[in-house]
Amino acid sequence: MSTAPPQTPDGRYIVVRGRLWRASNPALSDLERQRLVDALMEARRTVRAAAGDTARTGEARARVQAAKEALGERGPVWWTDGAPDYNRHMIRQTPYADWWEQVAQ
Repeated sequence: MSTAPPQTPDGRYIVVRGRLWRASNPALSDLERQRLVDALMEARRTVRAAAGDTARTGEARARVQAAKEALGERGPVWWTDGAPDYNRHMIRQTPYADWWEQVAQ
């Protein structure tokens, strides 16, 4: 059984192999989040199954992007305090570096 990746204290990111990835918008209801995750997984399966079919792959990738944006993991940030987005940054190069150094020990 896998464990959830660490999440920054402000809840904005998860940490995977030392890299920050934007977390889903916590304002989403559980039902809406699950609906979007289901749509995302279906689109990802379609991307894999459509290998070699450029049109079908492109459509499926657009559905992946739309689901990720609706979840708040891509596109405009879901927080409103004006803080910058460190999505995909190595954590050691962000303001979370000191926190991570304590957590990762």
